[in-house]
This record gives sequence, C-alpha cells and structure tokens, in this order.
Amino acid sequence: MRVKYKTGLSALFAFAVLTIAHAASAADIDVSGTWIMTVATSAGSGTPTFVLAQKGNAITGSYKGQFGESAVTGTVQGDDVVLQYSVDAQGVPLTVKYTGKVAGNSMSGKVSLGQFGEGTFNGTKQ
Repeated sequence: MRVKYKTGLSALFAFAVLTIAHAASAADIDVSGTWIMTVATSAGSGTPTFVLAQKGNAITGSYKGQFGESAVTGTVQGDDVVLQYSVDAQGVPLTVKYTGKVAGNSMSGKVSLGQFGEGTFNGTKQ
C-alpha cells in the first residue's frame, strides 16, 4: 500500500512540474513589437510590416503592406501564432491569415490569401 502511495505522489509531482514548465515557456513568448515579414506566394512577394501588442494569448495590432493598412487580431498558444486581417483587394473583400511558429525574435509559417492562394512567410522582430 505504501508503494502505491509513493508512486501516486511521484506521478502527481511530475505532472505538476511539467505543467508549470509548459506555462512558463508559453509565458516567455511575447510577440509585442514591430515585425517585418517576408512573404512569398504564387501571386508575388512582399515585405509587410506588423506592429503587434500581446495581452495574455490575445494579439492586436496593425498591418501595413501591399494591401494597404488594416487592423490585426490573433492568438499565441505556446509557440503557435495566428495573425489575421481583412482588406479590400481590387474590389474583393479578402481575409488574410498567417499561421506559424514563434522562436525568439523570428516567426515563420504559412499565409492564406483566401481565393488568391497560399504562400509562406518568415518574420523578424525589429
């Protein structure tokens, strides 16, 4: 009986340590600041600028680039990041979505341009 009790406590302790470590690593990621992205799609390439603010897991900010300017929303979960904004592209409403990973002062992943296709992005925090 005593062995089961010690094993149960060990498992509980290990779970608590892993949970705290995961929470600490997620809290370490802060995408707040100015980001220069390099975007490549079949429709062309560009280097938009994002100015982001993070509060908890929520991201707000602004986009400025080939599609003009727009408000940005998004989320951070661990090292996963999602950024989204809507623009008018040549008279067509367009929602652009960036989905990727953050590592220090860089992020990279895929960008979806709705009916205009997909591409990749790499970003550097200034």
